[in-house]
Amino acid sequence: MAYEGAYQDINARVLTGWIEEGWEWGKPIEHAAYERALAGEWEILLTPTKPVPRAWFGRLEGARVLGLASGGAQQMPILTAAGAQCTVLDYTTAQLDAERLVAEREGYRIDIVQADMTRPLPFADASFDLVVNPVSVCYVREVEPIWREVARVLRPGGTFLTGFDLPICFAVDDDECQLVNRIPFDPVANPALLEELEATDSGVQFSHGLEETLGGLLRTGFAICDLYEDTTGTEGNLQDLNIPAFLAVQALKR
Repeated sequence: MAYEGAYQDINARVLTGWIEEGWEWGKPIEHAAYERALAGEWEILLTPTKPVPRAWFGRLEGARVLGLASGGAQQMPILTAAGAQCTVLDYTTAQLDAERLVAEREGYRIDIVQADMTRPLPFADASFDLVVNPVSVCYVREVEPIWREVARVLRPGGTFLTGFDLPICFAVDDDECQLVNRIPFDPVANPALLEELEATDSGVQFSHGLEETLGGLLRTGFAICDLYEDTTGTEGNLQDLNIPAFLAVQALKR
């Protein structure tokens, strides 16, 4: 079936199918992981393999945390167990259903919001102390408007943690052995790319360069405090050659 409709809706449908097939990033944490988090033994991921340094979070007890496009019950249950007051926003119903399932199972409260992060966020200014955004901006065409909204809903001095793909992920072929795609990778501008994505049921994805991601953070009022690279964590030439394919960033609202 051909991809039809707004790319955000296409991606929600595609992700729902992936979740039904056991997609790694749609599996909620087990009860034992929540119990360990209550005991102080926890970590979360923004990118495929490297845990976020604990120092990046600051004080979590009582902190107001937004999980931006962070449904799937992998990050928010952990941060709730660490003492945070969490809100999760996602566009895919199945990801939010996972959040409800774990919250009901473990007996905690979380605010669950279904919304499109490419639109103005449905929160007041300075509503949060921390915003956590695992890899997800590959599914949106423009990043800087999202960064601007994150800056708006964070309090001054608040922390933004985000992870995203590097353009190399989109430049290589399926075997990750040859450079085949021109960057930026934009299937809205180039329908041939959309056909390629559709053939592999990959949703509608976009590359974003450092000028857009890191530069966008600086332009929207953030100070970049730390970052680290990560690999794909999957079989392929990029992983075999230890080539960085993702970046995680800690930024503070100035």
